[in-house]
Amino acid sequence: MNIVVLVSGRGTDLQSIIDAVEEGWLKVNIKAVISDKEDAYALERAKQHGIPTYVLSKKVLKSQFQDALLDLLAMLSPDLIVLAGFLTILSPKVVEHFPQKIINIHPALLPSFCGKGFYGMKVHEAVYESGVKYTGCTVHFVDAGVDAGPIILQEVVRVEDDDTPDTIAEKVLQLEHRVLPTVIKLISEGRVVVNGRRVCILPASSGDSEGRNEV
Repeated sequence: MNIVVLVSGRGTDLQSIIDAVEEGWLKVNIKAVISDKEDAYALERAKQHGIPTYVLSKKVLKSQFQDALLDLLAMLSPDLIVLAGFLTILSPKVVEHFPQKIINIHPALLPSFCGKGFYGMKVHEAVYESGVKYTGCTVHFVDAGVDAGPIILQEVVRVEDDDTPDTIAEKVLQLEHRVLPTVIKLISEGRVVVNGRRVCILPASSGDSEGRNEV
């Protein structure tokens, strides 16, 4: 399965995918990494592993950005598009071109702490201020809404009394590094079935999973 990863920042989620591929646990090909920011360190991570990179600067392209992104994705023709810390909201035109072929990881338990303006540390600050006792991360399919697509997998972590937004962010990031490659693997094995808003994960067949905890 060929995947394309979209990034905007440091690229630690991208690194978790690269590591899983190089370990041989995740059997996919990272065809390209695309960033909407020229200075995203994720681009350097990709280059260090020989993965082709593309930059589509929103500052340069402005209103043409979404069309340029759609043209590039259509040219690359991936089996799956992975938003790994990608901060640009995709246009309906892009989403409709790749139905159930785009996934995103969100640093909270959807449908809480989501929507426009909820990204990065803003999410963890909101979690901290709310006083909730648990948070986590969610991988979901991308649809025309913001953080609104069918949920594939979630993992939970407890918010302790002495936690801060920074420590919450670190806990959640560690979950992301496990959950995102896991979902990509499940999809690559044909184990993810969408039925309306509900997503079912089929049992593993013999020999499907090796080396990590199985869902």
